[in-house]
Amino acid sequence: MARDALGQTLATVIDEMKGGDDKSFTIRLKEPFPVLIDGIAKVSSLAPFIMPERLAKTDPFEQITEMVGSGPFKFVKEEFEPGHKVVYVKNTDYVPRSEPTDWASGGKVVKVDRVEWLVVPDAMTKVTAMQSGEDDWWENPPADLWPVLEANSDIVLAPLDPLGGTGCLRFNFLYPPFDNVKMRQAVLMVTSQPDIMTAFVGDPKNWKVCPSFFTCGTPMASNAGSEALTGKRDFEAAKKLVAEAGYKGEKIILLDAVDQPLIHAEALVTTEALKNIGLNVEYVASDWGTVVTRRASKKLPAEGGWNMFETGWVGSDTLDPSVNVMLRANGDKAWFGWPSDDKLEELRMQWINASDSEARQEIAAKVQERAFEFVPYVPTGQFFTKTALRKYIKGYISAPAIFMWNIEKV
Repeated sequence: MARDALGQTLATVIDEMKGGDDKSFTIRLKEPFPVLIDGIAKVSSLAPFIMPERLAKTDPFEQITEMVGSGPFKFVKEEFEPGHKVVYVKNTDYVPRSEPTDWASGGKVVKVDRVEWLVVPDAMTKVTAMQSGEDDWWENPPADLWPVLEANSDIVLAPLDPLGGTGCLRFNFLYPPFDNVKMRQAVLMVTSQPDIMTAFVGDPKNWKVCPSFFTCGTPMASNAGSEALTGKRDFEAAKKLVAEAGYKGEKIILLDAVDQPLIHAEALVTTEALKNIGLNVEYVASDWGTVVTRRASKKLPAEGGWNMFETGWVGSDTLDPSVNVMLRANGDKAWFGWPSDDKLEELRMQWINASDSEARQEIAAKVQERAFEFVPYVPTGQFFTKTALRKYIKGYISAPAIFMWNIEKV
């Protein structure tokens, strides 16, 4: 409730929250909140994991350092090697539900005794390990290596997430030049989803233009207000907006995580586009861990802060106004970038309080129209990636997260 978009909103309407017996708890609300169950049932970040009280009291902006759970797997602390290996073993005390597995719900039946999750920086090392059978599963191979893996009859490429993923360009609203809406609109005018998606996943069958702030192919997605993101990119009009904004050539710090293919593609294409409208871009290459640390900084860009960074989301993170954290415009409490816009927040609450799907679709269209005016971020397209498994791996679940139950080696 401190960091999640839906959780923050829920916190404002809770009258009382308390425990009951071993199998119950109570949430009493000050007013109706139609998406309460949606919030509790979230499958993607930030998911409401249940923790012991002493861990739940940790500052929400500090890392949890002790992994304790009662689910189908146990984390093996003694074998943990940060940045290299994570080990899980079957929890023999866990009793799964009887119904079939359905994403994160249903029966979580563990069919292996041990899982070793390895972090291997070099892609070709991973290709060799998959080809030889040294490794069983590669979570997210880059698109340019899919043909190499597919050529091996012992390897299967499966859809990673049926909802796909979305990319975004995020601005820092605290400092010039992107505290000025005209500068953000200028970037919107020259952002090319086809260029970014082609650089990331190549073949058009693996991506599509998605001119929406909500996951395309799901109920809240629409083309409302999306003219600024479709059609030919207008560099001359963007240059005029830059001039109207009073931009004087100030340096723009753009962060890139070169170890993340989507983010790297977004950064390279965006840097070129911004330079073509006369912006003074300083491209800063690092790894994703460094970007995550730096994007949390509210320092001046020249003193360790930033102006822009890129990222990506699974489709379930951008389904609607309640869960899309990048659409929150509540200032200091907003996601990195800290935008503030009362109109966007008001529309978001109207969506949350709406009682039926049809009304929510109408309000979602208004949210999107306002987002294209205010530009809290720029959507960069929808992509569908693949995961690589050895043929003897059965029970894989295509979902917004990696689920290791139901997997077996046969």
